Amino acid sequence: MPVTAIQTRAEHLADQIAASILSGDLRPGLHLDEQVLARRFGVSRTPVRDALRLLSGTGLIHLRPRAGATVRTITPDELDMLFIAMGEVEASCARLATLSMTPAERSRLRDLHEGMARLAADGDRESYITANQEFHALLYAGAHNTVVEEIALSLRRRLTPFRRAQFQAGGRLTRSHAEHGAVVRAVLARDAAGANAAMLIHMSIVEDVFETVDAAPAEFRALADRSLNGRAKPDQARTERVRR
Repeated sequence: MPVTAIQTRAEHLADQIAASILSGDLRPGLHLDEQVLARRFGVSRTPVRDALRLLSGTGLIHLRPRAGATVRTITPDELDMLFIAMGEVEASCARLATLSMTPAERSRLRDLHEGMARLAADGDRESYITANQEFHALLYAGAHNTVVEEIALSLRRRLTPFRRAQFQAGGRLTRSHAEHGAVVRAVLARDAAGANAAMLIHMSIVEDVFETVDAAPAEFRALADRSLNGRAKPDQARTERVRR
């Protein structure tokens, strides 16, 4: 995809490296040599260095002074806990935004959602992904709670590569937009409980889709078929969290 003002060269490169890690092309434990990566992706070492710094915040790699970067092993349990935390925080943002958004912020959310319908219909995945980040960011900011917003942004940075992978599933753009629609309707209706529940369902589906797409490593896809440490499977866990 072309590098735009919204996405810097380092961010674009970080996405490419993350995709290679998620596909299994760059295996856990592999040392990520800056020169090798620069040749592989046709860039200089500077954006590679910046990209690795970005990825260190996602948990995909270990980055240590003088030792360089290595691909990190992320366990299914760890990833599941991150997704659960992300769902709870996103749901809180949606609930708080329903109570706190200004009329201008609600209008911007509605307009963005309507515009995303065209992107989904056209199958414009990269533009939809960019708009999706803005959609969730509007809810973070709309919560008008800087602590919650900072937590949400931190979790999103850690899960960005995994959340991007979901959009490789067939028909995912249209379904994602429909899930957003339930959130938007609740926010505009000032239904805080409804917005909270709709976002919990949306984020649980994001996790479920990631676990089944071809881009997800086999150990992550296996999450969809088994219970984790005695916890309920995703569909059951989603229902239990929404009922609370």
